[in-house]
Amino acid sequence: MRRTLKNSLAALAALAFIPASVTAHTVKGTHTGSVTALTNYSSGTFHGAVDIGAGGRCNYWGAETGVVGSVYWAVTIRTNGVVCNGNGSGNQNEARHAWQSGWTFRQWHWIKTADSRNRTCDRCQVGNIGGTGNSTGPHAHLQQDKLGTKDTSWYRGYVSVGTAVTRAKTIGVLD
Repeated sequence: MRRTLKNSLAALAALAFIPASVTAHTVKGTHTGSVTALTNYSSGTFHGAVDIGAGGRCNYWGAETGVVGSVYWAVTIRTNGVVCNGNGSGNQNEARHAWQSGWTFRQWHWIKTADSRNRTCDRCQVGNIGGTGNSTGPHAHLQQDKLGTKDTSWYRGYVSVGTAVTRAKTIGVLD
């Protein structure tokens, strides 16, 4: 009896070291394409995000949020109309989710459609593939940041430049 009680208490004590909630979220491909940029652009300048090219397809159906799991997306429309090759810095359409930890996950450059609205969803469409903002062509830009600092650890080891992407491909994991 004493041994059983001692083992039970030891098991309960071990549970105290397990976090109350694990908040990891997998990020999947937003559309079919390939990774065109990661931590650095081909020029060597810092980028700090995953860019998934669309093979030149603009206004293609399905700019889908990449985060797996039901989360709230705040959508900001800065550009109406079809833009495929950039229309200036700060003009990108954005879907963003703010985590309780203070980190924000962002998806940029898509074209506004009837699906471009605030809502809670699991991998919902927010627009069509486009190139709004500071862009050289249609693609999705996926970024996690906090107070101006970009997190590049969430995609390391999952993809590299040139990796083929589908909606089923894991791009990274947000902790």
